[in-house]
Amino acid sequence: MKILGFDTATLTAGVAVIDDDQILAAARREGSGRSADLLVTIDEICRTAHVTATELDAIAVGAGPGSFTGLRIGMATAKGIAFAAQKPLWAVSSLAALAWDAELHLANDQLFTHVDGLIVAVLDGRRSEVFAGCYRHQQLVGEERVFAPAELVSWVRSLAGDAPAISYAGDAIDVYRDILAPLAADWLPPRTPSGVAVAQLARSGAHVDILTSGTPSYIRPSEAEVMYPNGVPGALKKP
Repeated sequence: MKILGFDTATLTAGVAVIDDDQILAAARREGSGRSADLLVTIDEICRTAHVTATELDAIAVGAGPGSFTGLRIGMATAKGIAFAAQKPLWAVSSLAALAWDAELHLANDQLFTHVDGLIVAVLDGRRSEVFAGCYRHQQLVGEERVFAPAELVSWVRSLAGDAPAISYAGDAIDVYRDILAPLAADWLPPRTPSGVAVAQLARSGAHVDILTSGTPSYIRPSEAEVMYPNGVPGALKKP
């Protein structure tokens, strides 16, 4: 099964084409997560994989949470490609994709005790907040959340249970280095979701086609919704 997968939840776009377990082409491009460069990157990856859009079996996209602008660009691009190629569009959590990358890193390093533990994916949410999700064997533990980075440790402890180890991944460590410094020793290299992770998670998922109904997963209200709760430009902010 050939799948084009990509994620634009962060400034770095992860793009890949897989054929079942085989990676045909993959790249991460800084800045492509919020610009027209995304289409250029997708075209380059498909050319490298020697696959046209009509030869794909499905398109997979990271639905968030993450940058509102990036997620809208990613979802619109995914819908456009899927519609033009008449292929199904599948969506996965961007945090789940990041956790998949982290689990693969642990397996490659043969840290099997850690693989059986909890993997916490943490992305910069801007506004002095982070998006976070806890996973164990690619299954979500609790719910994905958004909160101040200082709340991360207590939240993870509330979900850890009998987990033999806790590992972290994501770009939040680079943005909130001072606050998250106590977790640095357990922070893994993956910083942003890869296209491979998005494609592989979608391949093993429920294969629900969201071409006409799919929307990004923002988790929190947008700034426009907060500033203009009545949906009218210039409306007063609610007290």
